[in-house]
Amino acid sequence: MPVSASYLPLFVIVGFALAVFLWVEWQGRIRPLFIPHSEIARVADELATAYGDRAEELAAIEEDRAWRYSENFEQGKWRRVRKELERRGIRK
Repeated sequence: MPVSASYLPLFVIVGFALAVFLWVEWQGRIRPLFIPHSEIARVADELATAYGDRAEELAAIEEDRAWRYSENFEQGKWRRVRKELERRGIRK
């Protein structure tokens, strides 16, 4: 059954929405995984040294700030730093 030309706008809209979704996932979830663990550990060490028990809170603030400014890559980076601090047991 051939696809009618009347479905073309629907395919364009769905294709565009899918492209935007994949771009956001790449920037916020996948691309931050390519940051070396040593870099994440270095940032976590600096925060832990400078702020002690408040280090995870500061990482969460930076993650929220990146979310508010739609900086998906930065949000993913700070999420990894916050998770590293959480793994180490440095709590709010």
